[in-house]
Amino acid sequence: MRHGYTNSTFGDGALVVKCYLGPGAAHRLDTERKMLRRLRGRVPVPAVQSVTDTSLTTRFVPGIHGQDLLDEGMAKEVMTACGRTLAAIHAMPAARGRVLVHGDYGPNNLIIDPMTHETAAVLDWEWAHRGEPVEDLAWCEWIIRMHHPEHVEALPYFFESYGGEVPEWPRRHEAMLARCRELLEFAADWGREAVELWEERLATTAAWSA
Repeated sequence: MRHGYTNSTFGDGALVVKCYLGPGAAHRLDTERKMLRRLRGRVPVPAVQSVTDTSLTTRFVPGIHGQDLLDEGMAKEVMTACGRTLAAIHAMPAARGRVLVHGDYGPNNLIIDPMTHETAAVLDWEWAHRGEPVEDLAWCEWIIRMHHPEHVEALPYFFESYGGEVPEWPRRHEAMLARCRELLEFAADWGREAVELWEERLATTAAWSA
C-alpha cells in the first residue's frame, strides 16, 4: 500500500514518529518494533527511541530516499545499493528454505548516503515475515516497473549486486501478482478508492512481459 494508507509519518530533523493506521495496525507496529531491535547493528536500520500503543519513534537518519536519487540520475548507484543491502537481509539466520522478507522492499524504503552511495537505513519493516527471496526481489522490481518505468534498464544492477539466485521472469511475475492480490484484499477495509487503485495496479501488472 502507499504509505498514507498504512501509517502517518512526521519528523523534526532529530526524531521520526510513525503512527500506524487501519486494520492490523497493532500487529504491524509490533512487527516493526521487533525487527528494528533485532536488526540493529546487523542491517542498517533506524534506532528505536520510544514506543506507544499506536506509534513508533526512531532517530532521524541523514541521507536521501532512494526514489529521490533515481530522479537525480543515479539509477545505477541506487539499484546497486538495493541489491547489496537485500543480500545482507536475506543472509540473516532463518528456518531452512526461508529468509527474512522485508515485505515492501525497494528504493522507496532505503535511505542512501548521496556521497558514498551506501545504504544508511532500511525503513518500514511492518510487513516483515519469513518467506522466500523472490518476494523481495520481485517487489523491488515491481516498484521500479510501476513507479519508475524510465529506470527499468537499471534493474540488472540490482540483480547483479544481489549476487544470489534470481528466479526467472515467470516466477518473479507471479510473485508480483500474488502480492498485488494480497494488497487488493487488504484495501477492501479502506474503501472503494483504495480497492480501485489496487485493481488497476493488478491489471497493469498482469499485462507486463519480460
